[in-house]
Amino acid sequence: MASDPLLPGPLWFVGCGHMGSAMLQGWLASGVEPRHVTIIRPSGRPVADGVRVLTDYPEDEVPAIVLLAMKPHQLDLVAAPLASALDAATMLVSILAGVELASLRRRFTAPRTLVRAMPNLPVSLGRGVVGLFGETADLTARAELMGLMAALGHAEWFEDEQAFDLVTALAGSGPAFVYRFIEALAEGAASLGMPAEQAHRLAIATAGGAAALAAHEGVGLAELAARVTSPGGTTQAGLEVLDADDALAALVADTLRAARRRGQELAAAARRS
Repeated sequence: MASDPLLPGPLWFVGCGHMGSAMLQGWLASGVEPRHVTIIRPSGRPVADGVRVLTDYPEDEVPAIVLLAMKPHQLDLVAAPLASALDAATMLVSILAGVELASLRRRFTAPRTLVRAMPNLPVSLGRGVVGLFGETADLTARAELMGLMAALGHAEWFEDEQAFDLVTALAGSGPAFVYRFIEALAEGAASLGMPAEQAHRLAIATAGGAAALAAHEGVGLAELAARVTSPGGTTQAGLEVLDADDALAALVADTLRAARRRGQELAAAARRS
């Protein structure tokens, strides 16, 4: 394999749904060579120019990195045939929500490096979040994976699997929760008389700008909210509704709790199978 700035060798995707496609898009935009990527998917549908798509595991190479990107319930359908294609040097990376490292190790004994990763959809733009947790003591492998994931946005290693599992609820599912709030802003403005399409555009631009400013300023979010708020002004009037009885904070906590609970159910199912 010719030199690639981000890959130590061939990269296989096992499955390529919405999240896998987003990661592929981000990596290709970051300079990964399409010819170094193979997608294994039953449909054989093409994904991007120059990227090889197969319906079975290739026999002409051993992958440096394998990304498990199918649905969690499909793990046992792919585990046995895939395991025989891997060797000790392969880095196996799973984005399967709720599937614990021990469940992966039970199915894949050869690779020295097993890593769980939890990305979110903005990785397609290089603006995503990727949480990482793994058992590898190989500092070179760890650094290579960090470089690969950092090309997709903000990447962080976690040393505790329970803390990592919260990444699924916060960052993995988080964009959907943020989209709901942006949609509520837009629909609220439309219900008060603003043209719906205009409200939609302004809500998206407002959320994007607010997030960019928060990342740039590096101060507490409460401080940023205070900068927007004048005593007795319009912002204070709106915040008094959001803050009443801590209803918004409680709703968000319940939302994250529900997402985490579902992850725990998926983990239990993987342990049983």
